[in-house]
Amino acid sequence: MGANSSSISELPENEYLQKLSGSEPISENDPFWNQLLSFSFTTPTNSADLKLLEEATISVCKSLVEKNPRTGNLGSLIKVFLSRTKELKISAECQNHLFIWQAHNALFIICCLLKVFISRMSEEELQLHFTYEEKAGPSSYGAECEDLIEELLCCLIQLIVEIPLLYPCQHTDSNWWKWLCSWYRGRYSGGVTSALGYAVRDITYSISLEAVTTLIVFLSCQLFHKEILRESIIHRYLMRGRCLPYTSRLVKTLLYNFIRQERSPPPGTHVFQQQTDGGGLLYGIASGVATGLWTVFTLGGVGSKASAQLEQCSPLASQSLLLLLVLANLTDAPDTPNPYRQAIMSFKNTQDNTAFSSSNPHAFQINFNSLYTALCEQQKSDQATLLLYMLLHQNSNVRTYVLARTDIENLVLPILEILYHVEERNSHHVYMALIILLILTEDDGFNRSIHEVILKNITWYAERVLTEISLGSLLILVVIRTIQYNMTRTRDKYLHTNCLAALANMSAQFRSLHQYAAQRIISLFSLLSKKHNKVLEQATQSLRGSLGSNDSPLPDYAQDLNVIEEVIRMMLEIINSCLTNSLHHNPNLVYALLYKRDLFEQFRTHPSFQDIMQNIDLVISFFSSRLEQAGAELSVERVLEIIKQGAVALPKDRLRKFPELKFKYVEEEQPEEFFIPYVWSLVYNSAVALYWNPRDIQLFTMDSG
Repeated sequence: MGANSSSISELPENEYLQKLSGSEPISENDPFWNQLLSFSFTTPTNSADLKLLEEATISVCKSLVEKNPRTGNLGSLIKVFLSRTKELKISAECQNHLFIWQAHNALFIICCLLKVFISRMSEEELQLHFTYEEKAGPSSYGAECEDLIEELLCCLIQLIVEIPLLYPCQHTDSNWWKWLCSWYRGRYSGGVTSALGYAVRDITYSISLEAVTTLIVFLSCQLFHKEILRESIIHRYLMRGRCLPYTSRLVKTLLYNFIRQERSPPPGTHVFQQQTDGGGLLYGIASGVATGLWTVFTLGGVGSKASAQLEQCSPLASQSLLLLLVLANLTDAPDTPNPYRQAIMSFKNTQDNTAFSSSNPHAFQINFNSLYTALCEQQKSDQATLLLYMLLHQNSNVRTYVLARTDIENLVLPILEILYHVEERNSHHVYMALIILLILTEDDGFNRSIHEVILKNITWYAERVLTEISLGSLLILVVIRTIQYNMTRTRDKYLHTNCLAALANMSAQFRSLHQYAAQRIISLFSLLSKKHNKVLEQATQSLRGSLGSNDSPLPDYAQDLNVIEEVIRMMLEIINSCLTNSLHHNPNLVYALLYKRDLFEQFRTHPSFQDIMQNIDLVISFFSSRLEQAGAELSVERVLEIIKQGAVALPKDRLRKFPELKFKYVEEEQPEEFFIPYVWSLVYNSAVALYWNPRDIQLFTMDSG
């Protein structure tokens, strides 16, 4: 756009963009690329900025889509980028750090173009744009035919795993760093390790983020298909060939990006900036090549809402996690299991010295303590909860480590808070949080230990002031609250089932239940009892009203009754399990049971509940008798004392033994039908600086307004 052009509206008329999308082929050796790529700007930081940019350049992109098969200019741009990235790996021989800058700018343009290409054509058509032939000239030895997709994908992965986020304290011994410090000292005064260090970090951070983003864009073809992609050209490149050996390193790097949560460098800290004294070497070079796309072009700059949000988070960590989730949920090829999922399933702790299995070439080691800390701190986001679910469900090493932690409350409390604020969360996030609890409660050690952890002042629990409560009792309170919310709002049977399964898994190890937790267990049973009676009454009235009329079908009250009775049965089994296995540890539950003893009268003779009611009826009768013997006007403290004494006196053999309640989470068949749309909805809604037109999305439904 020239030296003075900085407006988005002027981009379609920019001479360099017009030439890129024009009818004339541009060789990768043409000086044009230096002009095009010598711009400095703050990379767009949110989808709104990207939407503006895309709308301004859509005409250029359309022109390139039309003319590129004849010009091969996209291929030339990619080859220029590949040549610049090779320069990044040169240390002492490197004589011009302009390559870092230009490599970043080239990748940004490639990413923007790819996003448009992928949204407008099939993978087969896209492959043709990457496969080009250079016409044989007088000095040519013949036609060169080359497919650049695999080379570009491999280069992006290498950038992610091999280009560090440079810091002075980490890289002061490298030749590359020494050369750059020497160059800097010759031109500027002040501290090299501070000013230069953070400037280098800025550009390496930016190019790493851009590489991760471009890989996401490469895989985004799934967004434009209603059906799950099971045969994909991009998937094949990533699962075999030159990309395959990088599998474990890529997964490990993405995990460490998530763990480290490196903050985005503040806007305007590039090493490539004009100086007040007339500029250094680089600015002289940049300004001498006609200042390409735009000289200073800022989107979402300092002081904007987007920038303020980015200062509080890590775009690279967020984007890396999204890419990791996308890769882990790629479908298996007919002859090749997903290597990224294999890597996630098998990595071990750095302190684990056991040998790797030869059957999995993608295993690696990572610091579990750092991973655990990051998982505890990041559970407010859907994607972090989904990662935790995947690791607990698929990686036995992680699951064993988590269950052995003595600070398990740091992980469980954020999960409980997700469930507590169920009305503010999307249903998928709630499901993942609930399934995590279900997986944890499969372990008896977990179920015992949570009652030993005493918490103080749970401020986010608003129904009642909880100055002191065990983690186990709080978990029960939150799960019961979720059930009650579901009964009155969503009425999701799947949610009910998993909530009750988690309570059932814990029931045999209930210990010292808080009085409020005990009350809520009985209150939930009371609510179910009332609902049962209401549906039964509605069914009776409906039947009476329809005796003389066959005009309208009867509502399916039988099905409603069956569902309610299944839930009531489960609640009775949970209460019975606690009484049978840990009666003497739970005087508050016995107290609540006695206080609401009338609730259970109607179920004693019900054919669906007679067997399970035997123990509950026995406990109510036994303790009621002891209270009657103690006289009237008993205080709460005296009642609890009598209950504790009675629990010791009650012969254990009088309680009928039932099979232990144990439920295990099992993924549905074809889980990709759920997880792939879910993951891509997270990418669509959460990815940094990525925008897709909602009207183009086919994979899931949304409010396009």
